[in-house]
Amino acid sequence: MNRREFVQSSAAVVAAAKSAGLASAERLPSSPVVISSRNGFRATEKAMEILKNGGDTLDAVIAGVNIVELDPEDRTVGYGGIPNEEGVVQLDASVMHGPTHGAGAVSCLEGIKTPSRVAKLVMEKTDHVLLTGAGALKFAISMGFKYENLLTDSARETWLEWKKILNPDDNWIDPLDRIPTALLSGARSDIRDAVEMHGTINCNAVNEKGEISGVTTTSGLPFKIPGRVGDSPIIGAGLYVDNEVGACGSTGRGEANLKTCASFMAVEFMRQGLSPEEAGLRVMKRIVENTTEPYLLNSEGKPKFNLNFYALNKRGEYAGVCLYKGGSYSVHDGRENRIKESAYIFERVE
Repeated sequence: MNRREFVQSSAAVVAAAKSAGLASAERLPSSPVVISSRNGFRATEKAMEILKNGGDTLDAVIAGVNIVELDPEDRTVGYGGIPNEEGVVQLDASVMHGPTHGAGAVSCLEGIKTPSRVAKLVMEKTDHVLLTGAGALKFAISMGFKYENLLTDSARETWLEWKKILNPDDNWIDPLDRIPTALLSGARSDIRDAVEMHGTINCNAVNEKGEISGVTTTSGLPFKIPGRVGDSPIIGAGLYVDNEVGACGSTGRGEANLKTCASFMAVEFMRQGLSPEEAGLRVMKRIVENTTEPYLLNSEGKPKFNLNFYALNKRGEYAGVCLYKGGSYSVHDGRENRIKESAYIFERVE
């Protein structure tokens, strides 16, 4: 095949794909839909308010998650997040704007409370998608953001208590392994909660025109190795949006998503005609199949970690999917803001 034939053939494939996508999206949502992780109940409310006033879908979801990023009581996102093992709060975030297929992200960002807003400016003001560390901070300050100490008194106390019971023979695999068994049972509940925490907020929206956007933002794994980056700022892992199909974002063990490109895969399954719930379950099964490390498996051979997906399609259909029973998510369908139970793969193993 020569170059001309290749170009013509490729054009035909693209045209067919676009036609199929449009055909699958003929029925647009009768009202906007916003879906988020459970800690995004206020986010879905705010985002829906903006959508009903004619606001852009990306502006809506970012305004929603800003509420959580600025809340010092939420220890998994933004200001108040649990620090890394050196006591420094490092934040990650990504955004995607469906109508323009724009994307922006930041990772290991320090001193800025709202990394989602910085990610949006990376998308709008640069030819890049991801800025990290010192470069991301320098960019944020140049955009007018104020550097602030993100470590709250509560998060600092939790970090100091964690350091007191830290195993000096740290193996850098599982945070729980850093706490001697004899001390773990007697550790303060907030320390146990912190080391078991895999918190993040994802929020996706579709408006009445079928325009879709999404955002994922996090303070990452508690007490992580400095410089660790999870799935949240990685396009295709912690977030993916295709305006012809739908969106998917995640919370939970980022490493599992990174090795699977889970959000991208979920959107591709929706492109093939699967519902958001079916797509999420299919991806979750793939992750289970690919989890083979012994230290990540329990005695039954099932993953020790949990994982959550939040997906919607262009028609306004949506679903939350998790690995173990008991997960839930927030969704606003234009009429009511609710917490709903997620579909799941396994019953919870005690």
